[in-house]
Amino acid sequence: MKKITLLLLFVTITLSCFAQAKDAIVGRWVNSSGEAHVDIYKKNEKFYGKIVWLKNPKDEKGNTKTDLRNPDESLRTKPVIGLEILKDFVYEDGRWSDGKIYDPKSGKTYSCNISQKGNGDLNIRGYIGISIIGRTEVWKKVKS
Repeated sequence: MKKITLLLLFVTITLSCFAQAKDAIVGRWVNSSGEAHVDIYKKNEKFYGKIVWLKNPKDEKGNTKTDLRNPDESLRTKPVIGLEILKDFVYEDGRWSDGKIYDPKSGKTYSCNISQKGNGDLNIRGYIGISIIGRTEVWKKVKS
């Protein structure tokens, strides 16, 4: 009986640690340039992220910045704050993969993988085609 209890306790702790690692990216992150904060959240076992803060939320005319470069003309009036830029990431083998990242500055969408560094920072790797040809940014957790 003691062995079964210990085994159940071990399994519970292991699953708890796995869930914590899986959800480690949930929270608010600042991009590498410090221009934006992105809230990463979980929805139906996938991970998403939206812009929740901009260093400069207004354009040169004093208007709220909108998604001017979106390839879909009907979305160009949508405010950048609130824009979902990370979509459909799944946790697998210690990283979040098979997602997409949207760049509102260019209006382009890239394939993307996310991994967490030992210090807790995120490596955000956007690419076209294969991951080797791409760019990595480091995002840091926003201090509350």
